[in-house]
Amino acid sequence: MKKYLILAGVSLFIIACEKNVTVEVPKVEEGIVVEGRIEIDTFPIVFLSRTLPFFGEISANEIQSNTITGATVVVDDGFTIDTLVQIDPGYGIYFGSQMRGVEGRTYKLSVNAEGKTLTSITTIPHTIKLDSVWWKVNGNRDSLGFAWAHLTDPDTNGNCFQWYAKRINKYTYGKNNGRQKDSTFVAGPGSAFEDKFFNDKSFDFNFARGAFSFSEKEDDNNDERFYFKRGDTIVVKFCSIDRNTFEFWRTEETQVQNNGNPFGSPAPISGNIEGGLGIWGGYAASYDTIIAQ
Repeated sequence: MKKYLILAGVSLFIIACEKNVTVEVPKVEEGIVVEGRIEIDTFPIVFLSRTLPFFGEISANEIQSNTITGATVVVDDGFTIDTLVQIDPGYGIYFGSQMRGVEGRTYKLSVNAEGKTLTSITTIPHTIKLDSVWWKVNGNRDSLGFAWAHLTDPDTNGNCFQWYAKRINKYTYGKNNGRQKDSTFVAGPGSAFEDKFFNDKSFDFNFARGAFSFSEKEDDNNDERFYFKRGDTIVVKFCSIDRNTFEFWRTEETQVQNNGNPFGSPAPISGNIEGGLGIWGGYAASYDTIIAQ
């Protein structure tokens, strides 16, 4: 009986000591965010936006309303200067048309937007291809599984990679019936990795299916999430990337995984944009196709 009285007393003491605490979140100057890329044999593309408040609402409409239009975006590879064009007047995406990515070449980015100048440099690495790809059911699931690949890493230290996938077959049920499952390539969880622990080794690895934020697709919001399904035709895009690009996506994925977790790491996302935030990255992509069967 005495034990329970002691516990009750401790509880009352803790409750009596409680008081409301108000935390003032300091105002941070609004910044410019760059997400740009150039891939082998493709034109450069750059997306510009403003930073959003940490505790603010984040939605597709909010993101679009914070894109930056009317900027001057220039890419220089030492041979050609390409001034990127904003195709949609209401959306801050800028496309190049004068140069395509070349393996091993360096690209300088310059952005003039809202009275600020941002710069960055990236290099497209040499291509490292997957040896083979396949699909396999996960555990006891009947028709859901992961994509798999076999990779032989070169004997040079510091190779970094990122993989994407796109399902090119169509839905055969529900409100999306007849639509292609994925309109573009999507990076899944843990998409960026380095060869720190497997340099000069050959090994198998698997990867889960990714989904866009705010997706309303049924299979992005049920038990099929993260899985490829029997019958899917999957195009795998495997990229060699430089160290800066890897660090950006690694830290970005960490922040996404920690979203809403009070014990998650508050470390900032790494980037390579001088005068702003984000990434200007070069990608050496190779492609493979998997029939899930």
